Amino acid sequence: MTEQHASLADAAWPPGIRATVLELFTLRRDPLPRMSRPRWLARLPHALVLYLAVFFGFLTNEQLSDHYHVTGGPSLVLALMTGVPIAVALSRPIAAWWLGLLAGGVIAWVIYGHVGHGQSWPWMPAGFLAFAPLILLAALRVPPRVTVVVVTVPVALTAVAELSFKPPHSSTSFFTSSLVFGIVGLLGYALRAVRLARSQLVVQETLTEEERARRTLLEERSRIARELHDVVAHHMSVISIQAQVAPHLVENPSEELKENLAGIRANALEALTELRRVLGVLRSEQPEDPAAPQHPQPTLAELDGLVDNVRGAGLDVATEVAGIRRPLTPGVELTAYRIVQEALSNCLRHAPGSRVEVGIAYGPRELHLCIANTAPARPAPPSVGAGHGLLGMRERAGMLGGELAAGPRPGGGYEVTAVLPTDPPGGSTPETKKPETKKSEMKKDV
Repeated sequence: MTEQHASLADAAWPPGIRATVLELFTLRRDPLPRMSRPRWLARLPHALVLYLAVFFGFLTNEQLSDHYHVTGGPSLVLALMTGVPIAVALSRPIAAWWLGLLAGGVIAWVIYGHVGHGQSWPWMPAGFLAFAPLILLAALRVPPRVTVVVVTVPVALTAVAELSFKPPHSSTSFFTSSLVFGIVGLLGYALRAVRLARSQLVVQETLTEEERARRTLLEERSRIARELHDVVAHHMSVISIQAQVAPHLVENPSEELKENLAGIRANALEALTELRRVLGVLRSEQPEDPAAPQHPQPTLAELDGLVDNVRGAGLDVATEVAGIRRPLTPGVELTAYRIVQEALSNCLRHAPGSRVEVGIAYGPRELHLCIANTAPARPAPPSVGAGHGLLGMRERAGMLGGELAAGPRPGGGYEVTAVLPTDPPGGSTPETKKPETKKSEMKKDV
């Protein structure tokens, strides 16, 4: 048959029938599942099946020799043909079912001339009992439509054999075998349904637990965002408004005063913008969602503006860039900007009046940063805070697989150096790494 004819033949079969036929003529491995609990009973079904294989093998041999007077080699071969399919059903239930049908047919043919008055045929008393485990083990692992075929086929073959070839004076085994096969098939179907329901329940419980953990995390992040907004945003707004109003409260303010107050207001507004972006990241499970865009992340291209702000605050800053300046991955750009920003902020707080040098070197595989300041020209005012700036810089560098070192210089002052890979693993942005979760209903506007 050509491929075209084969495809036409496949198209002529309804999907359900074609799937059932494929299930019946497969030799794929389908091991019997272990019991999950208790652990010491995990292998009990397997041991029971092997015991039944040996038991029905011996029972078939005994009945062949005692009731049907089939002895010697044929009796042993038929006993093996009865027991082996039960053992095979542990891993390949459909193949074992076919072997069991073959063994039943051969046994019926061999004992046909030895059936006495009142003896059953085509199944021996042990025959349909030995075939029942094959139906059960198949029904445990195949779809219900295949289970119907697995039960119906031996019943139909039994009926055909008795109607066409039944020996004289023999008793029928059709009704007993049909009843046993039907009960076993229903039992297997029910056990399979219970097993699948338990598996689905475990999956649903896992998903529910994950969803509960995500919701708890989002609630905590929303609480942090709310507290940050209430504590910081209010004060930054007040600073911005006071810096805007202050020149109008002084008669003939100097240009230097106006410039400094304008710088304070600009820095306060920029801090508010950064705060709103961070709050948006905290409150959103998908900060990169186009439906809820955030402000763009700062990069090294904005370094000049950062340095100008620091100069406006009274710090002498010089910058130097070595190598070929080029765009880097967002994570590297943001991390480098934040490290320089935090180092300059530390210079403002702890080294007033010092001279700061910012060096950036673009290498083929690494970005080198160096922020060094001289000794302060005057004592630094007391600093309020827990001192997490250096820790945060080290964490940022470590997230990208880089390194950061900080310490005093031999001639006085302080120095911060960092080495960041230009192609870090993952290439994600530390502040906006997208979590693999669904959108939460608790998402709010900042």
